[in-house]
Amino acid sequence: MPEKRDLTTIDAVRAFNRLYTDRIGILDRAYLKANCTLAEARVIYELGARGQASAAELVRDLYLDPAYLSRILKAFRVKKLVEQTRDPADGRSQLLALTAGGMAEFEALANLSREQLATMLEELGPAERGTLVEAMATISRLLDGDRRNAVPPVLRPHQPGDLGWMVQSQAEFYTREFSWNDQFEALVSDVASKFLANFDAAKERCWIAERHGVRIGSILVMNGGDGVAKLRLLYVDEAARGLGLGRLLVDQCIEFARRSGYRRMTLWTNDILHAARHIYIKAGFRLDSEQRHTLFGPELNGQTWALDL
Repeated sequence: MPEKRDLTTIDAVRAFNRLYTDRIGILDRAYLKANCTLAEARVIYELGARGQASAAELVRDLYLDPAYLSRILKAFRVKKLVEQTRDPADGRSQLLALTAGGMAEFEALANLSREQLATMLEELGPAERGTLVEAMATISRLLDGDRRNAVPPVLRPHQPGDLGWMVQSQAEFYTREFSWNDQFEALVSDVASKFLANFDAAKERCWIAERHGVRIGSILVMNGGDGVAKLRLLYVDEAARGLGLGRLLVDQCIEFARRSGYRRMTLWTNDILHAARHIYIKAGFRLDSEQRHTLFGPELNGQTWALDL
C-alpha cells in the first residue's frame, strides 16, 4: 500500500485527469464533436503527423488492441481516408498513409482542437497563459522519465532569486524529512544573506544546477579566512538524486578552492545525512570533530569535516 503522502499525490493527479478529460471532451462519443471517436482521431493524427506508419507501429505506440485497430482501418478504407502500400523494407508488411480525403480530415480535426483550446483560454490573461504553459511543460518533464534523465544538468553561477530558492527548498525538505524546526531555515537564511552581502567573486562561488531550466541542485564556497574555504548548503532535489549530481557539485567546489589558493576546505553537517557524508568521504574529506546538539529540535550529532588542498 503506498504511503499516505503518495496517496495524496495520486488523488491529486486523478482529480486533474478528470477535470482535463472533461474539459477537452475525451469521454464524449464524438471527439471534438466530429464524426469520429477518440481512438479514430488518434490514428488519423498519427498518420497525418508521421506521413506513414505500419499497423504494428500504431498498435505499439497508441496501445491499441490489434483487432480494434483493424476495424478502425477497415472503416477508414471504406471512407477512402487511408491507403496501403507495400513496405519496401519488408515485403510482408503494409505501410498506411492518409489519402487526400484523410489529410482533409486531419486538418479539420486540428482546427477543431485549436478552436476548442482557444475558447478554453479566452478568460486567461497573458501571465496566466504563461503559467499554464510552464505547468504543462513541468508535467511532461516529470512524467517522461527517459527525457528527464537523459538530459545532463547544467551548472551556472547564481542569479537573482537563486539564494531565495536555496533557502526555501532546503527548509521545506529538511522540515518534511527530518522534522527540523524553523531554526534550520534561520541558519540557511543567515548563510545565504552573508554570502550575498559579502560576496567576493575571486574567493567565493555559488553553483546552481539546472535541467530543462528548472533548478535541481546548489552549493556554495565561502571564504572562512586564514586560507580556509567553507563548503556550504549542498542540496540536490529529490528528482535528481542517484545521478551523481551531489558529487559533481562537491568536485566543483574543491577545484575552485584549489584554483583560488585555499590551503584547506571545511564543512559542517550532521551524521544522519548519510548520502551527503558518503559524497564527502569519497571526495577525501576527513572527520575533524563532532558534537551533539539540538539546534534544529531533535538531538543530532553535528560533524565538522576537513580536506587539505
